[in-house]
Amino acid sequence: MTKLSNGSRAGALAAAAALCALLSSPVHSQTAPTQAASAAPAAKKPASSRKPAATQKKQQPAKAPARKAAPARAPAPVAPAAPVAPAAPVPAPSSRPSFSMPAPAAAAAPRPASPSEARQEADYIVAIVNTEPVTNSEVRVRMARAAKQMAERNMRPIPEGELRREILERLISERAQLQYARESGLKVDEASLVQAELTIARQNQLTSVEQLHQRVQQEGLNLKDFREDVRNQVLLARLREREIEPKLKITDPDVDAFIRERSGAKPGDQEINLAMILVSVPEGASAEERARLETRAQEVGRRARAGEDFTKLAQEFSDANNRGQDGGVLGLRPADRYPDLFVQSTRRLKAGEVGAPVKSDAGWHILKLLERKQGGELPDVKIPQTHASHILLRVGPSQSERVAVDRLADFKRRIQSGQSTFEALAREYSQDASAKEGGDLGWASPGQFVPEFEQVMNNLDNGQISDPVVSRFGVHLIKVDGRREQSLTPAEQRQLARNMLRERKAQEAFETWASEVRTRAYVEYREPPR
Repeated sequence: MTKLSNGSRAGALAAAAALCALLSSPVHSQTAPTQAASAAPAAKKPASSRKPAATQKKQQPAKAPARKAAPARAPAPVAPAAPVAPAAPVPAPSSRPSFSMPAPAAAAAPRPASPSEARQEADYIVAIVNTEPVTNSEVRVRMARAAKQMAERNMRPIPEGELRREILERLISERAQLQYARESGLKVDEASLVQAELTIARQNQLTSVEQLHQRVQQEGLNLKDFREDVRNQVLLARLREREIEPKLKITDPDVDAFIRERSGAKPGDQEINLAMILVSVPEGASAEERARLETRAQEVGRRARAGEDFTKLAQEFSDANNRGQDGGVLGLRPADRYPDLFVQSTRRLKAGEVGAPVKSDAGWHILKLLERKQGGELPDVKIPQTHASHILLRVGPSQSERVAVDRLADFKRRIQSGQSTFEALAREYSQDASAKEGGDLGWASPGQFVPEFEQVMNNLDNGQISDPVVSRFGVHLIKVDGRREQSLTPAEQRQLARNMLRERKAQEAFETWASEVRTRAYVEYREPPR
């Protein structure tokens, strides 16, 4: 299936969505050990024989900057000429790390040093994390990438000293987490590593791991270092999934409080929209006149409750200022901005119902409840939806990717020449559950399909058929059948709020957990050699 539900892709996101900014982000980019960083991780203090006499510093509290970033999202796929890059050069660690291909170097972007230049400088240890060193070259490589990214985005550069301190703290925190993962028995086997590489390749419209490796080498990066970085990030994703996800609990009261927070409402607040027909009673009217007007109001109310068009009744009978020309609609507003008489008399009404006439000093009011919103509800949200169909050919020992691409290209030619229809070919050949429906995938919201599929689908016109598209599920032929804007139902809005709250709590939990891991690690800072 191309659709991924929240439950079905939780495991995939731990590894695939863990692949963010590996080659272009100073946070989750290369962490491959240099020759000086080959010591096995351990949770004990280094032996005294390793300490230089004049340059060692005691462990200091981490001075991580206050800057925080929103939880990372899986990057959208892009064309090979414009690889994905993270949104910020030095984001705070996220509970959901991910990777992308390196961004091409800017033509004349000012930066301290390129990654290759950084490696060529004399190297030395800048910190020890338990028994494992962090080297100056690692820090400078990440600083070079950060500076390049900021230049490409026309962002104001961070002062070199501040950037260096921040990246060093990130490296220390990441190194401590990797050690914790290995000591916990977590491993990433070769098959998982290749699958992660394939995910990176396909998210960047590359069809194979071999093409990904070629791209890495074209960017001047060491392939062995790249693969080690991918392995490390998959390992960290699995660790975070194990340490954080099971502890997250989102209750209905939590969601209610989050919605109120987002909307600025207080518990118990509500908004109502009323329509009114006024039968006015002049001041000083005789008893006979008052009785006649009451009878008139009761008759209008009866007709409205019997189902007659309220707007037409308002235009015919209302004595309000505009004589009911607007259908008597008073507008959506907080309940406390309506007269208490109106609020109380419509309190038990459901939307669309008309109440019995009520008396005020102005006369008789016939009120219809048009809408009621409980305080703190999310505003009405409309999202674009696409109605798509596809034909999926899976790739395996019996059918290579090249064969699947050629077959689907032939299907497209047959459809366009009128020899067959998309639906008929889907029923006969498509290798997923949509085949019996002629490939119909129904109406889909943004994010419902994998990125490599969705990007192509979004670029199609109504009725247009794509060229063969390679995804992690196989090879697709995609057809767009229609587009629309759809309002989210209250249940969908509530689920949206729940997901947003879960992301927030995951980020908070990750920051706490990462801080605890960092605190438990023995960290020794080293001065540069003189």
